[in-house]
Amino acid sequence: MIQLFQTQQSKLQEVDLLHEGDWVNVVDPTYEERTWLEQNCPFVLEYLTDSLDSDELARVEKEDEYLLIVIRLPHFRGVEHDTPFNTLPLLVFLTDQHFITLCKEENVIIQEFIRERVRGFSTAKRNRFLLQLMLKTAGKFLVHLRNINKIVEQLEDELENSLRNREIMELLRYEKALIYYTTALQSNGAMMERLRRLRIFSAYEEDEDLLEDVLIENQQAIEMTSVSVRVLGQMMEAYSSIINNNMNNVMKTLTLVTIGLAIPTLFASLYGMNVSLPMQNSSLAFGMVLLSSMAIMALVYWFFRRIRWF
Repeated sequence: MIQLFQTQQSKLQEVDLLHEGDWVNVVDPTYEERTWLEQNCPFVLEYLTDSLDSDELARVEKEDEYLLIVIRLPHFRGVEHDTPFNTLPLLVFLTDQHFITLCKEENVIIQEFIRERVRGFSTAKRNRFLLQLMLKTAGKFLVHLRNINKIVEQLEDELENSLRNREIMELLRYEKALIYYTTALQSNGAMMERLRRLRIFSAYEEDEDLLEDVLIENQQAIEMTSVSVRVLGQMMEAYSSIINNNMNNVMKTLTLVTIGLAIPTLFASLYGMNVSLPMQNSSLAFGMVLLSSMAIMALVYWFFRRIRWF
């Protein structure tokens, strides 16, 4: 998919023909769309493989015709996936005339610009557009991190009385997502520092201030992710021990029940033998045997309680 956008009278409009100052949004282009790119933006074709590589790290490349910036975006794939929260690369090309974005999947951050949910957004202000895009990315990381923390809190409530591994496996999924986010945020931070050294935003003081805001927001996301990873790791260790302890308590209870049932079974087995036994001719024999077995069961229960076995 290829979309062409242009800001006209402070409104974002989709256009059919490419003009100076347009935003070209490319998402997993078809063969026909690649032909269009070859005619209008041939350098983009060189990076199609990079856009499909899920492990592509954030970076900056400066060429004669364009400036390439790779940004790692947060991406929610759905709770049914092995890793519900993941990241994907977004390639941004800054040329003298156009702002080009290339990604293998549609994502919510680009959609927020298309739906005009970003204040002061203009396709003609390419440097400002890039800064706003990075700021939205850092903000979306923070939103996802808060959602992950809420999900982990819900799993924590379920884990308190759990005897299964399902909750632990759920925590492992989100721990993996946090590790992906940590790697993406760190590479984004290095990319932003590289942009600051290039001083491409020095022409306007507002752009420099916005870059500082982006760096602060990204650093905040890094710190929040690091704390979440440590807390989640410690939580998994603690609740692994809790699950083992819960299982031990169940085994203790079953052992006590087994011992308790063995006592009347023993009496019944003895009085079922074809030998001379005490009170075998008495009409009170059954009641005495029953009372004796119950008394011994109570004594065993008292003994285990005394030694704090359960």
